[in-house]
Amino acid sequence: MSDVSAIPEGFTRHTRTSGLTQPWEPIYAAQENATFSLGLYAAKAHVNSRGLVHGGMLCALADNAMGLSCAQQLDGRTGLLTISINMDYLGSGQLGDWIEIRAQPSKLGKSICFAQAQVFANNQLCATARAVFKPVAMPTEKEQTT
Repeated sequence: MSDVSAIPEGFTRHTRTSGLTQPWEPIYAAQENATFSLGLYAAKAHVNSRGLVHGGMLCALADNAMGLSCAQQLDGRTGLLTISINMDYLGSGQLGDWIEIRAQPSKLGKSICFAQAQVFANNQLCATARAVFKPVAMPTEKEQTT
């Protein structure tokens, strides 16, 4: 679906792109308090041969959303590396569905952070996720170029 007027209120284009997520664009993001959400309309790039949203894509987006939910609560120079992630699939989304991942940090620490997420397809819960992250210092621009 490409009708931008159909994007739920509060969502804007997600500006943090990567080589992994680029084929899945457009991806949208929203934040309300400690909840960070990612959303998209399921298109051909998101589904398997049966037209169901691929579980691997849901896991990758949940990982992204949970990490960003923690990062938003930490200082801006902290990156997060995924230590572990668990997904429980309760259903599935289909081609054309609005897929939304709502992630919240559960516990933030200096050496380890925990987060959880709920994955919805057209506002129906279809998966839950939990992850553990290791905070790491992000290099400055100068450190990245040398």
